[in-house]
Amino acid sequence: MDSLTIETKVWEKDWRFILTSGFLRETMARLSPLPSHRLVMINNVEDPRLVARHAETLVSAGVIDDFIFVSDYADETLSFFGLSKRDLGRGYYYSISELVSLYLCRTEFLLHFSGDTKANDNTPINWYHDALKLLAHATNVSVVNLTWDSKFREAEKDSLSKDDKFFYGYGFSDQMYLVRTADFKNQIYGYSHPESRRYPAHGGESFEKRVDSWMRTNGRLRATSRDWAYTHSNFPNWCSPRGLLWRILNRYKR
Repeated sequence: MDSLTIETKVWEKDWRFILTSGFLRETMARLSPLPSHRLVMINNVEDPRLVARHAETLVSAGVIDDFIFVSDYADETLSFFGLSKRDLGRGYYYSISELVSLYLCRTEFLLHFSGDTKANDNTPINWYHDALKLLAHATNVSVVNLTWDSKFREAEKDSLSKDDKFFYGYGFSDQMYLVRTADFKNQIYGYSHPESRRYPAHGGESFEKRVDSWMRTNGRLRATSRDWAYTHSNFPNWCSPRGLLWRILNRYKR
């Protein structure tokens, strides 16, 4: 797998869950054999040195290969894609990490999981091999993802067609995606499409909304697994009472 980067991200409200518990180790364990690069994007944290120290521990332990502070590359990334902070509006903080990871990616494919998303436990560790083969040959398919939160009926309802492994249709989510880097490392983020208005208003003109617009405008499809799924957790604040309860119930310890 010398052509694949696996990337996830953290920010102030979730980095403790992801970097100081077993969550990230478990996430990476669900992805094997090892890809060529495992990366954590760090964005909008109050104490970068503290976060870096914990990230270094994961590098030393072999859980990840590297980590990146998003702010170090934000300006050159926006320039590369022909965007400005004003263009993204309220979507800037929902989008800049994904854009930076694509800008920096040096492998043929990029697999992204948002920080609080992971493949379900029953998903085989090599599930993405079929997805890579599909992307290598199906030029009209621009993204492959697992089914969101095991909603297989919903995924089928949203599809236009299917085969024995995937549903095919429109749509895009920044919770997880596997893409050909070259497709997304272009100035494709200026499109608008009426169907893309369904994205939450609080996200502004976000990365996922812009990608969805580009895909719909250009007839590019996503493939969604018919067999395997991911779970999006929506972590609570680590220090809140709800965060403590979440840690107890999920057995993740600081």
